[in-house]
Parts: sequence; C-alpha cells; structure tokens
Amino acid sequence: MAQNSRKKPNILVTGTPGTGKTTTSFSLAEATQLRHINIGELVREKNLHDGWDDQFDCHIINEDLENGGAMESIISYHHLGRKSAIWVSSVHELEDLMEEGGNIVDYHGCDFFPERWFDRVVVLQTDNSVLYDLSTSVAGGGEESYPEDIVVALKSDTVDDITRNVASLTDWVRSWQPKA
Repeated sequence: MAQNSRKKPNILVTGTPGTGKTTTSFSLAEATQLRHINIGELVREKNLHDGWDDQFDCHIINEDLENGGAMESIISYHHLGRKSAIWVSSVHELEDLMEEGGNIVDYHGCDFFPERWFDRVVVLQTDNSVLYDLSTSVAGGGEESYPEDIVVALKSDTVDDITRNVASLTDWVRSWQPKA
C-alpha cells in the first residue's frame, strides 16, 4: 500500500490495559471523524482467539487472524458518535480499509500490524507501578516495530492527560499531509 494514496491518516493507539486506549481512540474519532476500530472487541466478540493470557491480561489472537487467514467477522467501530459495523470476510478487507485511510486502530500490541498501515503510532503510558513492566515492553515494541519518526509516547494517567492527548492528536490529524 502506498502511503501517499491515502487521503486521511491511519493511527495506531497502543498501550497496556488501563492506559486509556479505547477512551482516547473513541474521543479522537469523535473529534476528527476518523473510524475507530477496536481490535480487542473484534477478537472477543467473534471468538478469534486461542484463550486468555493472564500475564498480559488479554486474549491470545488466533493464528489464522495473525497470518492473514480468512475470517468472517464484523469490525465494530465508532464513527460520527455512533457505533457502526463493517462486515469483514478476510484480513484483506481490513487491508482495504487501511489503504483507504482515516482509521484509528485501538489495540494493546503493535507487532500484529504491517508497518505500512500507520502514519502515527501512539503509545500510551502510565505511571502505575503495576503496569510498569508491561508498558515498557509495549512501548519498546512500538519503537522497534515502526519508524522512529511516527512513534509518539504520551502520558495517560488522568482524564486531563487524555483530553490533552486527544487535542494534540486532533491537531496532528488536521495538519497531516500524505507523503509525496
């Protein structure tokens, strides 16, 4: 997918459970009218997992989904303040959505997605000592998996932090230009 073919940017919002990924993504979608795609919700609702990982407090994504295998699922997303859905019969359709642009993908990990999908990778971090080891591993993954110039780590400890993050990201979306 050529990045310059998109008219709107794609953003990955990542971080450990409890950092405000979904709240940030939903609020950003409302502010920018971009599509919010919650991957965890997709995996949970459509049983696209192989069980629960207690260490990371999340579902283990089914290998068929990870490897681009066929799936028949509905991706729930928020657009213009309403919950909507897209029927997805394969990961290739998700690829088409990403090529179109205008997506905010909400997921706790970042190594699952192709680098070419995103124009900005937001790693939400918290000072919560319980989440310290997990947030370090997620943040490190984002910085290692994507070009340094598209990764931004944002503090997400309070509602005020989320409000500031959404305002900052909204400004970024409004000023975003496709790369030539």
